[in-house]
Order: sequence, then structure tokens, then C-alpha cells
Amino acid sequence: MTDARTGAEAAATNATAAGSRTTAEAGPRATGAGPALGAPAERREGREKVTGTARYAAEYFSPGLAHAWPVPASIARGRVTGVDASVALAQPGVLAVLTHENAPRLADPDDPTLAVLQNPRVPHRGWFVALVVAESLEAARAGADAVRVDYSREEPDVTLAPAHPAAYVPEEANGGHPAVREHGDPEGELAASPVRVDVEYRVPPLHNHPMEPHASTARWDGDRLTVHTSSQGSNAVRAVLAGMFGLPEESIRVVAEHVGGGFGSKGTPRPDVVLAAMAARHTGRAVGLALPRRYLPAVVGHRAPTMHRLRLGAGRDGRLACLVHEVTTHTSRVKEFVEQAATPGRVMYATPNSRTLHRVAALDVPTPSWMRAPGEAPGMYALESAMDELAGELDMDPVELRVVNEPSTEPDSGKPFSSRHLVECLREGARRFDWASRDPRPRSRAAGPLLIGSGVAAATYPVLVGPSTATARALPGGGFVVRTNATDIGTGARTVLAQIAADALGVPLNRVRTEVGSSDLPSAPLAGGSSGTASWGWAVHDACTRLAERLAERRGPLPEEGLTERADTGGRAGTDSPWSRHAFGAHFAEVTVDTVTGEVRVRRLLGVYAAGRILNARTARSQFVGGMTMGLGMALTENSTVDPAFGDFAEKDLAAYHVPVHGDVPDTEAHWVEEDDPHLNPMGSKGIGEIGIVGTAAAIGNAVHHATGVRFRELPLTPDRVLTGLLGGARAR
Repeated sequence: MTDARTGAEAAATNATAAGSRTTAEAGPRATGAGPALGAPAERREGREKVTGTARYAAEYFSPGLAHAWPVPASIARGRVTGVDASVALAQPGVLAVLTHENAPRLADPDDPTLAVLQNPRVPHRGWFVALVVAESLEAARAGADAVRVDYSREEPDVTLAPAHPAAYVPEEANGGHPAVREHGDPEGELAASPVRVDVEYRVPPLHNHPMEPHASTARWDGDRLTVHTSSQGSNAVRAVLAGMFGLPEESIRVVAEHVGGGFGSKGTPRPDVVLAAMAARHTGRAVGLALPRRYLPAVVGHRAPTMHRLRLGAGRDGRLACLVHEVTTHTSRVKEFVEQAATPGRVMYATPNSRTLHRVAALDVPTPSWMRAPGEAPGMYALESAMDELAGELDMDPVELRVVNEPSTEPDSGKPFSSRHLVECLREGARRFDWASRDPRPRSRAAGPLLIGSGVAAATYPVLVGPSTATARALPGGGFVVRTNATDIGTGARTVLAQIAADALGVPLNRVRTEVGSSDLPSAPLAGGSSGTASWGWAVHDACTRLAERLAERRGPLPEEGLTERADTGGRAGTDSPWSRHAFGAHFAEVTVDTVTGEVRVRRLLGVYAAGRILNARTARSQFVGGMTMGLGMALTENSTVDPAFGDFAEKDLAAYHVPVHGDVPDTEAHWVEEDDPHLNPMGSKGIGEIGIVGTAAAIGNAVHHATGVRFRELPLTPDRVLTGLLGGARAR
């Protein structure tokens, strides 16, 4: 394996430089004094990362640093009845073994997944039941192996089924979306429609697996706590720790200077940071804890499995009369999390009659959580696959089917779109992909044992923005410092924020320095929901605009401490908008399917996006290509299985859970159309971190159908599954 999660993404800038072009790429290469906003400026922290001088959460050394290793539960449901730590404590170098019997008592958190070592209950396999602290990492691991835990076992329920007896309709799904939305008479219109599609799709559990595992280093100085943690938002970590340990937030400093990816799994605090702080308080030592990768699937969230039923009714002209999308998923008994996979159907296509519904079953499984494009990624796989099936039933070009169903306003809310250029993305993608020369007949192209096919799918992701604060300071020497507690999780946030500042100040980029990644900085929301740049950048823009105005009015030299302006977008950013604000895109894929082995290979992958103003051509392309790469993995390689006996995941590491590597990534192109949207933020930007994964799996799946004539409705499209379908001539597998 030559790559891992974020490896492909971080390398995408160079790996696709020859084969990937963008609208903005024709401009000059950004230098220190060159154009700021929109230019392909290089990542400011790039040299530190490639030379190894960038320090991550597990790399902060303190005198007397101890190391911790957790002990996961080996049962799916029950209680701890006894812990024998005597052998572990006798191991050389072991300092302490924490269990629910002797661990510091903490206040109940809002997130119950963080209530570790507080009671004997075991809600799922992999739940941490002990923590060993030792002088070295090796001693901590050996001590953890020596801990003996006795349990009282209970019969678990771990298997999700479409009609699971425990499934219920929740009040809302993730993100505050209503669980059910209905318009018109979908059942009546479906029955009356001359063309109907009624199909089911399955997406398995998926795992974030960032390159850097979840890790924290904690140190107490009296009642002051300093934590270095791998997190997408250090303000959220500080608030949670303050509540659990009974401290004012001002007594806690949380640093996330460099974060090696998260993809949602680090969007909220995870048990590592609570355990590190707990162990440091118990031992009086600084304590570092890096979770072993094999433990991640059980304790840091996962994309929940989703079972979809799509029913579409249309006229002979292809216009949708009704759309029904029903989703069943699982959550844990610890905390309800409902993957909002039916929500894209509320945005995408014009239909007066619709129902989108979520059901969830609480099982004895690990708690699911956010993973890149939660809801949209699995939901658009199902919806866009069903649209392809409808195009087949109509004998209609799938691009044209999407065009004729373009809505004038958002179907669910009736709000006008702030901007919507999906049709332009489809048209531009079709032109670049030479879609017009495609023979639409399945199984119409072959090269020896290889069947060749192409597919298309649309993409969407909402525009999210939250209140943020920032300061901008002009220094006597002519430089500027911009400070905000943004988190750069590998997306280039430092660089883009400097570009926003330089543009607002009207100065060269090399005169601006950015400070991010510490709770000591002006408060800012987490890096998630593709909202980071829009949220932080708005505050940075405002602070720099005010500073520029003051400087323009000022005469004489600056004071020694410089001149500072502060901005707070509270009351503006994050408020309800009269506009429906979304990014849109189109994906095109060409695949080969080996009729001997069943292997699917992607030859070409093209994404065209309408995502507002692109603030950095280089980092934007990297984000788009990284998302497309994850979508490729979702389609072809990534698969996780809930063990029916134990309730945890059979695929726990990168040897069993196959993320795409360099050899899997084909000729990948990312482009965008120019979009001027005045209803977003001062930069006119939309989030780009997640839309790249949305629709990619469907485009690949649709291409496999075009190549083979077989419709596969369960991901991933692994060789065994494909070969079985080919040999059986099945309609669906």
C-alpha cells in the first residue's frame, strides 16, 4: 500500500497536475507578492509537513510524559463484574490501571459516548473498560494485554434488517432535518404514472480512517489543563472538558495545530481526549494516548449502514410526477444518530408529489457519526442510481433526464435558490467527457475480456456557515497578523484565510501571517460540514476590511503594539436565510469490467462543480479530487461488516478495510463553472470539502451497469459480487 486516507488527497495537487485542469488555472502562479484571492497559492504549512517538522497531537513531549493504552470490551452487551489488574500492575513500567471503580468521577456529558470508565455498563463490543498508564508505550500495551476483565453477558441485537422490529421514525435526522417530509399525493401519483421504478439499494457501514489516528496529550498544572488533540474543533473540545471536569473554560487550553485528516470523525471530542485528561489528573503526569487504528471503528463513529427504497413515477417525457425515498439505518443504544440519507430528494428534482422518510433501529453496536458528506453521500448514491434506472426505462439519455427535471425553486421549502448551475455542470461535463459519442446500449463496448461503460450522476451539498470571530493586526514593520481558532485538517485553511485577508487589506500575500488551531485564539466553529472557510473567512474578511479602513484614515507611524481590529459575525452568519443555498456538481465515469475476474477499474473520472467563488485553485482541486477518490473507494473497495456474533466490525484496519491507493486513482479531472452568488458571505464562496464524494459512487455504479447490462444495487462492487452477477446474468445483485 502506497497511500492512506488523506495521502491521496494531500498528493492530489501534484498527482493530478498533468491530467487535471480548472477554469481558474489559466491565471498566473501565485507567489508571495502575487494575486491573492482565487490564485493557486501553495500551502503555507506544506514544507513543515513533508519535512516532518509539523507536530501532531501525539508528538508533544513534556517532562515525565507517560503513555496510555485502552482496554476494549470483548462482549457485545452486558456489565463488567470484575477487573483483575494485579498482573498488569506488576509489569515493569506500569503506573496505573484505571477502571470504572477507581477512575476520576466526571459530570455527565451531553454526548454519552464520552462517559468512559464511569460505570460497569458495556453497551457494545469495543467500549473501553480500562486504561493502562505506563512509562513507555510498549509497557502500556503490555499492561493492557495483562488486564483481565469478567463480564455478565446479555443477548445482543446487532443485525439491521429492512423491517427490523425495533425500527422507528425519529423526530429528526442528523443536522436537525425532519425525519419525514411529504408533499402532495405520492402514492396516488405513483400508481397513475405510466413509467415507474421501485428499487432497493444498500450501502454498508463505512469508516473515516484518517491518516492520523485519534490522539491526545494532556498535562495538568494545578487546576489548569493543557491538551494537544487531533480534533476538527478545539473550542468544542474545551467546552466539553470544562463541563466534564467542572472547570471554567478559561482554565483549559486546547491545541490542534496540525491535524492529519478527520472526515467528520474528529468533528466532536472522542474518548481519547477524555481518557488522556483523566489519566493525567490521576497520575499527576503528562499523558499521551494515541488510539490504535484497530480500535477506531468502535469508538470514533462510522457511517451507518443504510437501506434505501426508491420509488419514482414519471411521464413518458421523463418529468417526475412523484419521488419516494425511504431509508432504514441503525444507531447505538448509547446515543441516537440518524444518517439523513433521504434529504437530497428534497432538493434535487422538480416533483409536486414526494415523501422522504427515515427509520432507525437502536442496536447493540458502536455509535455512528459524521463521515464526509453524511446523508448526501449514501443518499445520492441511491437517488442517482434510481434516476439512471428510470432513464433506462424511458430509453432517455440520463443527462437529459436530469435536465428536464430541473426545479425553479427548492422542491421541499419553496425557497428560491441563491444560485443553481447544475445544468451547466452537466452540460460542461458532457462536453469534456465526449458524452455525445456514447452508445447508450448496455454492453455495447468491449476490448477482449473487458467490458467498457460510462455513467453520470449529479451532486449536491448544502451551504453551511456558523458565527465566528477573528482579529487582524497591522504591525509597524508593514506585516499583518490574522488570528482565529480555525482548524486546518489538511484542507489548506491557513493559506486560504491569508488570501482572504490579503485581498481585503489590499496587500501582497507574503505580508500576511495566520495563526490558527488553539482555543486561546478568537473563537471559531469547527471544521465540518464544508463550512470552515465560509465561517472563518467571513470574520477574517470583516476584521481586515475594518483594519484597512482605519489604516486608510490614519496618518503617521503605527504604535509599537500595532493596530488591531476584531470582527464577530454572530447574528449574521448562521441565521436562517430566505434562500436555498447549495453547491451542485456532475460526475462522469468510465470503467472497465473484467469478465474473467470480475474486477472493476475506473479509467476516467470527471467532476464539474458550481461552488461559488473558488478561493484557491490549487487547494480546491485537491479537495475535489480527494472527495472523488473517497467516492471511488465507496463504490469499489470500502466495505465493513457488522459481525453478527459480536456486534463490532470485522474490518478494523487498513489491511482489511481497503481505501483507494495511488494505483486505484485513474485519470481524474476536477473543473468548475464560474458562479457569482451574492447571498452567501463576503467572499461569495461555497464549501467544497464534501461535494466531491457526493454522486461519485453512483456515476461509477451506473457506468458498471452500462458496461455489463447488470444492475448492482449493493456497494461496494467487489470482484466476487460482480463476477457472481455476470455469471448469473442477474438483474440485480
